Amino acid sequence: MTPDHNDLWFLPLGGTGEIGMNLNLYGHDGRWLMVDCGVTFPRPGRIAADGSVHHPGEPPVQMADPAFIADRRDQLAGLVITHAHEDHIGAVPYLWPLLQCPVYTSRFTAEILRRKLAEFDLLHRVPIHVVDVGNRRMIGPFEVEWLALTHSIPDPNALMIRTGIGNIFHSGDWKLDDRPLVGHGYSKKTFTDLADEGVDAMVCDSTNATVPGHSVSEAALHHGLLKTVAAAKGRVVVTCFGSNIARLHTLAAIARETGRYMGLLGRSLINMSGAAKSAGLWDAADQLINPSHIGYLPRSEVLAVATGSQGEPRTALRRLASGNHPDFELEAGDTVIFSARAIPGNEEAIGALISSLQTLGVAVITAEDAELPIHASGHPAQEELALMYRWVRPSVAIPVHGEAEHMKTQGTIAKANGVPRTLVGRNGDLFMIRPVPGIRRQITETGRLGWDKQALVRVE
Repeated sequence: MTPDHNDLWFLPLGGTGEIGMNLNLYGHDGRWLMVDCGVTFPRPGRIAADGSVHHPGEPPVQMADPAFIADRRDQLAGLVITHAHEDHIGAVPYLWPLLQCPVYTSRFTAEILRRKLAEFDLLHRVPIHVVDVGNRRMIGPFEVEWLALTHSIPDPNALMIRTGIGNIFHSGDWKLDDRPLVGHGYSKKTFTDLADEGVDAMVCDSTNATVPGHSVSEAALHHGLLKTVAAAKGRVVVTCFGSNIARLHTLAAIARETGRYMGLLGRSLINMSGAAKSAGLWDAADQLINPSHIGYLPRSEVLAVATGSQGEPRTALRRLASGNHPDFELEAGDTVIFSARAIPGNEEAIGALISSLQTLGVAVITAEDAELPIHASGHPAQEELALMYRWVRPSVAIPVHGEAEHMKTQGTIAKANGVPRTLVGRNGDLFMIRPVPGIRRQITETGRLGWDKQALVRVE
């Protein structure tokens, strides 16, 4: 199945009908363009006595099966990575040997990708092209323009994908944050200009389509986090997504304001902060201490940031809860702050982790419990979706990056804001944008691969 010069197609192999493992294909004139290549969490498993999650027979790292495009890799013009979250970038080291195409992405995302590729001895094999906001590149028959949007990670990009027969706006993950703290912002004019040019389809993030209102700005969290940290008597450990450099920036400022020293616990946090420094996105005022020094400081002078907000095994917070972290032990009177919300499917693991912490006498504060905001989502709520549809004015809306309820709700929002047609489908469906909009259901088999004993295996 190959698109000809009259065809403009969208084919998701992962991330449509689910949250995670995004892998999208655009087809035109005999070639394919891949957008994002991410991993996901295993499906909900059994909670063990120690609070860890067991998934019998399932590898801990899983991703979309790329068989459709791997079988046609001579038609694959390139891979574009919109940002550095694991569900968009994490599968590249595992799947690139099957694809063997050039990769295009922004500077910060390239820094993260290089670190991942080095672990697989692929760093000098994968051609990485670094692009800036506003750049346009011809990738096969596709002219791709990188557009500035905001998200919970530095330098996320939306894409305008132009062809001789039609244009597609691919949102990536986004929100409308007027004060993102780190990285580029966004401009309304960027998107209204697209509408003037003409957008045949808008492929858009649905994660928070069921959430009313407008997402909270990163800048709005300072007061709530400061109040919570200032009230704590012992050590404070904050757990959040390691990729949220803006959150780390806020916490570093709070450490200075409260007379505490900040250290990072967990490999992903250290990698992300190193990438931010290399990309020029780390504030020189944000000083960190070596985590091995934390155990020697007075408890009231410690602000540690730890991985493990989703209850994952072997993360820093899980080790602290189990009393086997090498740098220090939590004690009664210490405080753990969850500056994150649960990814669907992780609720049980997080609940078990919180119980372990409370058994130690540690005070636990979650985003749901806090009086003031201490976490901000990186995805658009309903008001932002409505605004974007009014700005871009696509002929067709294609909701992705969500479960069925999220995508159906976004379709309703699109219709209410003047979009003539919405196409809602799932992985393996072929969305035909040109010559005539429509869907061919399940034109290819989809599924998951896992990484097990240094090899890719099919996950049933």
